[in-house]
Amino acid sequence: MNKHLPLIALIGNPNAGKTALFNALTGLNHKVSNYPGVTVERRVGKTQIESAMVNILDLPGTYSLIPESQDEAIVVDEVNQWTRMIGRPVCIISVVDSTNLNRNLYLTSQLLDLGIPIVVALNMTDLARKKSLKIDTFELQKKLGCSGVVSVAARLEEGIDDLKNAVKTILDEKVPNKHSKMVPLPEPIREAIEPVSDWFRKQKHIHSRMAQAQALRAVSSNNDWQFEADGLSTLIKTAREKVNDFGFPHSTLEATIRYHWLDQIVPPTDMNIKTKTQSERMDNILTHPVLGPFIFIGILAFIFQSVFTWATIPMDWINNGVIIFGDGISGLLPAGILRDLTVEGIIGGAGAILVFLPQILILIFFLALLEDTGYMARLAVMMDKAMTLVGLHGRSVLPLMIGYACAIPGIMATRTINSWRERLVTILVTPLMSCSARLPVYALMIGAFVPEKQVWGFFGLQGLTLVLMYFLGTATALVLSIFFSRWIKAEHNRSFIMELPPYRVPMMKSILRQVYTRGKIFITDAGKIIMAISICLWFLASFPRNETDSRINPNLTYSYASKIGHMIEPVIQPLGFDWKIGIGLVTSFAAREVMVSTMATIYNVEDKGDKVISLTDALKNDVDPVSGKHVYTPLVALSLMVFYVYAAQCMATFAVVRRETNSWKWPLVMIVYMTGLAYFASLIVYQGGLLLGFS
Repeated sequence: MNKHLPLIALIGNPNAGKTALFNALTGLNHKVSNYPGVTVERRVGKTQIESAMVNILDLPGTYSLIPESQDEAIVVDEVNQWTRMIGRPVCIISVVDSTNLNRNLYLTSQLLDLGIPIVVALNMTDLARKKSLKIDTFELQKKLGCSGVVSVAARLEEGIDDLKNAVKTILDEKVPNKHSKMVPLPEPIREAIEPVSDWFRKQKHIHSRMAQAQALRAVSSNNDWQFEADGLSTLIKTAREKVNDFGFPHSTLEATIRYHWLDQIVPPTDMNIKTKTQSERMDNILTHPVLGPFIFIGILAFIFQSVFTWATIPMDWINNGVIIFGDGISGLLPAGILRDLTVEGIIGGAGAILVFLPQILILIFFLALLEDTGYMARLAVMMDKAMTLVGLHGRSVLPLMIGYACAIPGIMATRTINSWRERLVTILVTPLMSCSARLPVYALMIGAFVPEKQVWGFFGLQGLTLVLMYFLGTATALVLSIFFSRWIKAEHNRSFIMELPPYRVPMMKSILRQVYTRGKIFITDAGKIIMAISICLWFLASFPRNETDSRINPNLTYSYASKIGHMIEPVIQPLGFDWKIGIGLVTSFAAREVMVSTMATIYNVEDKGDKVISLTDALKNDVDPVSGKHVYTPLVALSLMVFYVYAAQCMATFAVVRRETNSWKWPLVMIVYMTGLAYFASLIVYQGGLLLGFS
């Protein structure tokens, strides 16, 4: 961020459309969704307002400046810095949901006390029009005393120029928000909190209005640890006793006063009952205590079935394209190390993982669709009681669902959970949700060893096997949540309040943008790791050289990779794994999908031809030269998939857990329990299968 540019801050309630507005202003493509709490960290972008370039700051959603969760604490910490003139913006854009004006303006009323010019962006005006809601922006600006009120529809990019013009006026004037209205306090309340106000004014060196607002917030807050400075806690305690004596419960004091003021300046509006009823009718079915869970299971089954059936054709195209490209490069380059490295190492390794991109994109598409419709929020409410039984939280649903795509954003999404114990438990079990990085391993094994046939007339056996892998990880996560919740002590009682957003027709532009972004991340970020490991592995598998004319390349037998693999083999042999799989297990600690590229590199090196081979065919045809038996069987494939359901093989995940928990203890706990679970589950599957007569 260029600190010399003027800073414009976006603040608003969860699901008010801040990030959609941020994208519209900056041209960036950050994730937006019809679910409260999608943004969990500060983001900065740039936009041009006429000739001026400015920084735009997008903060997580919060209902007030009294934080109830970590993502809300990020906003409050930022605002507290502004009171000390640190990183203070020249303007705040208060993003407000036009369909819920009174509730959203509560936060705006708190921001007005900061003395910073404020433009109120009445977002979602397209939805307000459908509900026949009419808002007089000029009258609202006059009653609030803010610098401007602008109607926008961020998803449709309506009103963006008007918003920029309102901000430009503030940039040109460069004056504080002198005309904003101050929420009036009853005289007994003002006198009761005056000692606290004086403390803030003198100790924090802030003006009287801001000091009074801070005092009101301190008296109302339940987070007493924030106000443990010398003498302050005593002043707050005394003020609370006086407020309670006046008949005002101190915990609801600020809310009572501010909403009373807002009721006077915001006229009541008539809602379109028909629209509301349609949403309620859908909720009666989708969130039904009996039907709801079955509908959800059916949706997941459909998604995972589609991942296999819909991706078949594009996967074949990519696979054939990789083979043709590799053959073409092989024909252009002279025989030697460079050709072997390019064809066997780079194209063979990286190309093998690229084949599974369509499946990953289809999975991301459906998850984004569920979020954008508003169904995900209903799922959180519907599952709250079930989550409570296993020691989790209704808000744990979104992180767990995001975990199907990637554990890292899922873990970061736990910031919306206001209970530390339930947040930590969610962090510990989120990596058990089968992420998209596991999908290539599942798809490879299922595609090679599970036949394409129908079950019950409409389910494909391959898709059903994939559903089983996802179910196994999810069920284990819920069971382990019970154990972790009893092991980790609770700091305070849980609470769960969630705003249910209206059902919306998904914005395909937004969904496709998410799919594109995830695909780009997979190709660029994971691609770099895969490329580097493929090159290193090719050298380990190709040297030292031992030239002969045998059909199978002896270089692999005497290579460094073979020696390392045979050292590992005794440990993993009870799981049905050979030394080649052992190499894959080691390399995939960087990223799980590296397992596929590792196997592709090894088999391309082993095959002495000059062409890229099909990894699926190589696995099917791999025969132990000593026993003459196939190395890979359906039982070995199942054992390997079960191992990857539980395996803790993602270094980036451990780094994020370290950052979110501020301790190395929990990443180490995660590595130990997941690795042990993976080993013993795979052992039971393979040895149990042998006892039952499977080979």
